[in-house]
Amino acid sequence: MPDAVLVMGVSGAGKSTVGAMLASELGWKFYDADDYHPEENRMKMRNGVPLSDQDRIPWLCNLHDILLRDTASGQRVVLACSALKKMYRDILIRGKDSAPLKCEESKEEKLGEVQLLVVHLSGSFKVISGRLLQRKGHFMPPELLQSQFETLEPPTAPENFIQISVDKTLSEIVTRVTETLKMK
Repeated sequence: MPDAVLVMGVSGAGKSTVGAMLASELGWKFYDADDYHPEENRMKMRNGVPLSDQDRIPWLCNLHDILLRDTASGQRVVLACSALKKMYRDILIRGKDSAPLKCEESKEEKLGEVQLLVVHLSGSFKVISGRLLQRKGHFMPPELLQSQFETLEPPTAPENFIQISVDKTLSEIVTRVTETLKMK
């Protein structure tokens, strides 16, 4: 069984909601990657500026370190994170050595891989933009959704992943993930 589950997708796909419910169901620790963005990244997004790889890579390396620290101590983890590109998911799994632009030195002495199941919440632009318009108080403006769809590289083999439609109910999504975990 994987040590961690990454719930990924574009803004408005339901990552935080699904991730929190899944972690609760499994009794695992939950992290929302948005909580770890530096203030500069939040300001860019608030101002409608898409983040670059240079903005994301240190953030992703930090998330890898958190996953590695927890899973190394036996704590299983659910992470809600957009992780739109394969390169971003590779950094979450392998850390700074898979980053084309090097991160600052990792706090972890040993490099390690996180055994990760990627759950891709997928949906049409129309459905997800409708959800974003309903959302209040989030720093990600709906105008940036198009750039997220353009950036998205859906997971493919050999990545360990499942794809689930956002049209499913929350409980259907969580059940599908927990059933998949039992088979891994």
